[in-house]
Amino acid sequence: MLFTLLAFAVALGVLITFHEFGHYWVARRCGVHVERFSLGFGKVLARRVDRNGTEWAISAIPLGGYVKFMDEAGSAPARSGDRRAFNQQPLRNRAAIVAAGPFANLLLAVVLYTLLGMLGTMQPAPVLGSPPADTPAARAGFEAGDRITSIERKGVASWNDARWQLMDVFSRGGAVEVQVESAMGHIRTRRLFIDPVAVEPDAADPMAEIGLQLMAPRPMVRDLVPGGAGQAAGLKQGDVILSIGSTDAPTAAQVVETVQQSAGQHIPITLERDGTVLSLNITPRFEQDEKGTPVGRIGVMLGADIAMVNVRYGPLESLWKGVERTVDTVILSFKMIKRMVFGEVSLRNVSGPVTIADYAGQTARVGLAAYISFMALISVSIGVLNLLPIPMLDGGHLFYYALEGLRGRPLPESWLVTGQRIGMGILAALMSLAFFNDLTRLFS
Repeated sequence: MLFTLLAFAVALGVLITFHEFGHYWVARRCGVHVERFSLGFGKVLARRVDRNGTEWAISAIPLGGYVKFMDEAGSAPARSGDRRAFNQQPLRNRAAIVAAGPFANLLLAVVLYTLLGMLGTMQPAPVLGSPPADTPAARAGFEAGDRITSIERKGVASWNDARWQLMDVFSRGGAVEVQVESAMGHIRTRRLFIDPVAVEPDAADPMAEIGLQLMAPRPMVRDLVPGGAGQAAGLKQGDVILSIGSTDAPTAAQVVETVQQSAGQHIPITLERDGTVLSLNITPRFEQDEKGTPVGRIGVMLGADIAMVNVRYGPLESLWKGVERTVDTVILSFKMIKRMVFGEVSLRNVSGPVTIADYAGQTARVGLAAYISFMALISVSIGVLNLLPIPMLDGGHLFYYALEGLRGRPLPESWLVTGQRIGMGILAALMSLAFFNDLTRLFS
């Protein structure tokens, strides 16, 4: 729990502080006086005032940060006509300062995705298993061993790529052109027709629903019991089992079943070791299972040999991929929001701090690459959320400024007050929905 909370605090603190720094940086370029930049909220623990009169503070609650401009509520009154005051800035400057926060989050996402591309990540290769009968993938002609090379003429490097490129189609449905390389090396184009799939956090995997699934991993020897039948037969760590008995391309479960049913019998086994195919004979020994039933055992711990690819790019290509992934995520986010508004996608997709904290902990445990990817996704989400035209959010202020530009003069105070009340109501409803979804997932 402590690890999860720490991972959540670090991620949220970095992302929100970066958001606020966007406001700060553009405000300084526009000549606005920033009274305080705080890392965290609540009681100030440490502070320092720079030569520009800005107070840099570290506060007690490390969940983000904030900036306070001259003329904001609670700040020292600005002198009449003081050009350093936020409200004295021309419309374009105020709009730029407000928009800088969300765009800082999008820029951070680009940087994080670029970093991932340069560092490289190990991901499952997009090699398909046999699709279940009467699924869209089976009807489209996909076969075991097909390797997805592109979707809608856009290259696919890994299984994660394939899943991401199909994400939008899952909720809207439609036809998708998928190019594959067969197990024999032939290039084929499959036309996949997808009915709209329920996109919910707790729903079944949409890839599996349409019949696309990874090829079952080959069983591999992870460890050997000293003096066991496996070691005596010549098995070694890293051996991949290609066949056992009369079963070709067995699963780990089939290997275990064959061994258990063949105590005292010689079993032919074919292995792949360092690229070389070997044939051995192995004789399982009689042992008793937990119920006292005699079964065959060979003293081998099996693992999974999953085909993996190292997805890595050069600096320029990583930057391009980072921009592309960020833009695609923004577009998909707005599409999903629209579909939720019109009831085409479940509102259960709205997540709150409990779910986000859980994902922060899970990804941090998986590794640095997964944690960076999580932070990039949440950074985009913060940017998109703040661009929504809801009063009290940055997007709401930008909406006000757009109306001000059309009117040629500031909006009446009564409009602003009414908008604030509406915005508070919408945000309260969203927060309630998010907490409800969080608690439902937590206790279900």
